Amino acid sequence: MHVLALQLDIAWESKPENFAKVRRLLSPGVPKGSLIVLPEMFATGFSMNVAATAEPPGGETETFLSHLAKQHGAFVLAGVVSRGESKRGCNEAVVFSPGGDEIARYCKLHPFTPGGEMKNYWPGEQITLFDFAGLKVCPFVCYDLRFPEIFRHATRMGAQMFCVIASWPCARADHWVTLLQARAIENQAYVVGVNRCGKDPNFPYPGRTMIIGPHGAPIADAGDKEGVISAPVNAEAVTQYRAELPFLQDIRPDFVPGNPNDETRNPNQARMTKSE
Repeated sequence: MHVLALQLDIAWESKPENFAKVRRLLSPGVPKGSLIVLPEMFATGFSMNVAATAEPPGGETETFLSHLAKQHGAFVLAGVVSRGESKRGCNEAVVFSPGGDEIARYCKLHPFTPGGEMKNYWPGEQITLFDFAGLKVCPFVCYDLRFPEIFRHATRMGAQMFCVIASWPCARADHWVTLLQARAIENQAYVVGVNRCGKDPNFPYPGRTMIIGPHGAPIADAGDKEGVISAPVNAEAVTQYRAELPFLQDIRPDFVPGNPNDETRNPNQARMTKSE
């Protein structure tokens, strides 16, 4: 199966314009059953104006994404904003099936405090996984990338691929690339990092949307222009690599929470726990 990552120069707080960009970029066609990934807050840009970004359940952005999934017979993962508590929004990644049904929703665990996001957006409370092409996929959002413990926790829960959707600025573009590769190497997992390009009223953005294999090597890189990159992904590649070099089995489960029955657990440690 293929992953398609769309790198957008997001029109500021203009949902119809951004919907049109997505349709145009996908107009050449999408292989059936693919996973299409769009950036953080793809419909508006990374705005702190919750009145402009947030929608009720089933609002126009989610409706657009549902129709997009059905039109192409593909999974769609994209950044949306819903209403949270105390008039704050929830900066989320939502996933739709090829039938247009919502199958997963994740709220950003780490709002970007230095940029004022915590004042306007409510932090999430849990990690989410969904199934795609035999892979367990975990979505994260932008600033989450700086917190390796949540990636490790997700790996212990069974994650084999991470999708990080972002509005990551030019000032720290080298961090973006390095951290994406680090998360792949540490967890022996695919990492799909989907960033925006262009600029908004506050920052310029470098793009550098990337699809990285479980060995940590980039498979595809979008550079700095609007466009689409794609790559095949294969659950067997993750399973085989983890079997050949079983680094994850040496995780100390007393330091990393997760599912005690997952495949990364050291079998000797598992036996010790059961005997205590």
